[in-house]
Amino acid sequence: MSLQTATFGAGCFWCLDAAMNNLNGVKQALSGYMGGEANLANYQDVCSGKSGHAEVVQVVFDPSIISFEQLCLIFFSLHDPTQLNRQGNDIGSQYRSVIFYHCQTQLAVAQQLIKQLTDQAVFAQSIVTALTPATNFFVAEKQHQNYFQQHPEQGYCQIIIAPKMAKFRQQYADLLKS
Repeated sequence: MSLQTATFGAGCFWCLDAAMNNLNGVKQALSGYMGGEANLANYQDVCSGKSGHAEVVQVVFDPSIISFEQLCLIFFSLHDPTQLNRQGNDIGSQYRSVIFYHCQTQLAVAQQLIKQLTDQAVFAQSIVTALTPATNFFVAEKQHQNYFQQHPEQGYCQIIIAPKMAKFRQQYADLLKS
């Protein structure tokens, strides 16, 4: 089976990058930017909130090993999809909850999953995750790739990412690379 691509925005890309790169079937997860009007994106412009881009992680995966639906479930478990244009102290549209779908099948799966999570009242408030067609993906600067793995001692990593990763490793132990 051929590889597929999925793109998720869940606030700061460092946490999502750390999780996705640890999953069986994920060949590559790159931090980057998507969804803005500009034909080029960089960290400074995206952080200003003026470019319209979101911080995202683009995941190349083998659907015979891990499904798009499984990736979406992990995405929803790693952030609060009920917060509009923010995640915790990270505020602005660049931190929006978004699934950039690459085909109509991904859109249908994401819509069904949001309906299911809503029907099951998994979250106390309404899910605001945007479902948006994928556009140009701009790879983030080298220092943003595998950030958590490279800087576990950094304050943001210790306070925000490490607890999420501990929960992730416990919750998805059967899906992790050995």
